[in-house]
Amino acid sequence: MRHFEFTVDRPYAKSVNQTFADMRRLQVSAIVVALLFAAAAAGLILLAHPWSIILGVVVAIAALTSVWVAFWVPKKVGSIEELYAKSPLVPAVVSEVHPRAVTLLSLIDVAKPSAGRASYALVTRNVPIRTGQKQRVGDRVPSVALLNDRSTRNDAATWEMVSPMPIAWGTRDAAVRSRAEDAIDQVEWDFLQSRIPESEHIRTSPEQRVAVSEHDLPEGLR
Repeated sequence: MRHFEFTVDRPYAKSVNQTFADMRRLQVSAIVVALLFAAAAAGLILLAHPWSIILGVVVAIAALTSVWVAFWVPKKVGSIEELYAKSPLVPAVVSEVHPRAVTLLSLIDVAKPSAGRASYALVTRNVPIRTGQKQRVGDRVPSVALLNDRSTRNDAATWEMVSPMPIAWGTRDAAVRSRAEDAIDQVEWDFLQSRIPESEHIRTSPEQRVAVSEHDLPEGLR
């Protein structure tokens, strides 16, 4: 597993990193839901009927669960520095340009360490275009692969949740991004370029990823 070390510009990353923007949205949603459940629970309990009290307690438990989710998410995700440090470096290219976003196409080994062998997949992720940002199809976007499961009990050989997170979301230093690009083998960049025409098919698939058969991989990745 290939890793890339660099100093994360934390203030910059917090302002542009969409992974953490998604996390903040989830936290806000969980808190809003908790407040709504809490208000409903209070109203039901104040009715003072046996059925309303029981239902109020159930709703109150749901409110507490939502609060727990709001505080659990940051611990589950980890800090920006931890994500970049523990996640493998992977190639990604701009495969589609939309009015307000671009699609990234990445080649990621989705196998868990216990699998014993690599299992590559082409993975897409839509990311918003920042003001003044100009990107074209084929542009290289060195990234790290976020690998996770929806449940801690999942014993499948591959990760359920896979997504590229650009190095550019962690630093504004062009030299760092260039160093990350050079750390990825040219054969991987060439392979991704050849699969750009498949981007829409992958993006519209249920999991936004498609497995790559071993005989389709470049020699160095088999």
